Amino acid sequence: MSTYMFLLYNGPTDFEGFGPEDMQGVIERYKAWGDSLQAAGSFVASDKLVDDEGRVLHSRDGDLRVIDGPFSETKEVIGGYFSVTAESYDEAVEIAKGCPHVDFGTLEIRRVDAMH
Repeated sequence: MSTYMFLLYNGPTDFEGFGPEDMQGVIERYKAWGDSLQAAGSFVASDKLVDDEGRVLHSRDGDLRVIDGPFSETKEVIGGYFSVTAESYDEAVEIAKGCPHVDFGTLEIRRVDAMH
């Protein structure tokens, strides 16, 4: 069994036009999906990341620079993550298909390298 990280990317307009009740409904969908992962025994962890804070560290020629972030070449940023256990990428994809985020943004799946 491996651990897979689901990285949840959002663009600046992904939730445009959502009112407070709409957002509460979205939050409830994520919570229900997380609860279903726990019930199935595949949940490891999840968190929503703060929308407007972060730092990016770059080292070039021994010079370490700290830049306000998380800004990148694209407008999308990682807004949160889920970690789950699965037997394979195929199983992780099947689990991810139920994530509400696929209706609102991009979900990237990466296998965690257990280095311990």
